[in-house]
Amino acid sequence: MRFANPWWFLILLPVAVLGWIYWKRSKKPDGIKFSDLNIMEKIQPRSLIGPDEILAIITLLGIILCVCAMARPQAGLTTEQISGQGVDIILCLDTSGSMRSVDFRPQNRLGAAKEVAKKFIETRLRDRIGLVVFGGAAMTICPITIDKGALQELLSLTSIDMTQVDGTAVGMAIATAADRMRTSQAKSKVIILLTDGRNNTGAVDPITAAKAAGALGIKIYAIGAGSPEGGIMPVQDPMYGTRYVRIPENDLDEDTLRSVAAASNGVYFRAKDSRGLEEIFKKISDLEKSDYKITEFTHYRDLYPNWLGAGIILLFISFILSETFFRRIP
Repeated sequence: MRFANPWWFLILLPVAVLGWIYWKRSKKPDGIKFSDLNIMEKIQPRSLIGPDEILAIITLLGIILCVCAMARPQAGLTTEQISGQGVDIILCLDTSGSMRSVDFRPQNRLGAAKEVAKKFIETRLRDRIGLVVFGGAAMTICPITIDKGALQELLSLTSIDMTQVDGTAVGMAIATAADRMRTSQAKSKVIILLTDGRNNTGAVDPITAAKAAGALGIKIYAIGAGSPEGGIMPVQDPMYGTRYVRIPENDLDEDTLRSVAAASNGVYFRAKDSRGLEEIFKKISDLEKSDYKITEFTHYRDLYPNWLGAGIILLFISFILSETFFRRIP
């Protein structure tokens, strides 16, 4: 709230002076008006706040409210006008069985990827983001959207082997994500591809798909996930229950991922642990800045009618009381 004409408050200075003078005079003891002081024993003690004080308080409040109304109190409603262009992003996550590997402690590879992706989404306030998952097949979980709440919820539900097809179809994942952004008019279009394996199935070759994406103006930031020593993946054994199997490092096809990134004018990154994965997403966020300009406008609404009405009502009450209940008879 603000006051459009605050100089009206200067009127309160003489009002305050008059109030102070009245208060001083009311406290000044009067002279003896009776020849016999025995009559004083029959007089009840005077209360601290009498009729005169009540009338003075009501009148003073009425005057203050009227002066505040003249100062024009206003309530403001601030709105934002956003101009510019954002970035369309599709997160492309590998959900094949090898993403169960627990080398990204304290979570497995997919769990760490989801955690970092959630933080990344929170920083891209004005961008549209979608989600594609892949194993032996690729499927769109969420098309590009500005609804971050729905995207976060769907990301939370992402799980290992959710495509129900064995294998790692990197080419199909790129093709599916690129098709989702084919008609996008964003200034920048990006696929963030995260995988820990090599393309071993699917009808589309990864490099061919990357070149097609590049022709559509889509950049691919490819992330190879996995520790240099290889991963340790839990598997269920009918006889011994859960046991851990080591996955060799050469399951990650870094050469193909580098070629995929180069074919689309993107960048390849290697994530060896959770901290490294988080740093990679920060680098990608720095590379893809949203070009937004936010202008704030404030619309004000006058509140003085309520203040003025309340002040007039108090002054009217003071006048009625002075002529009725608190009337002084000479």
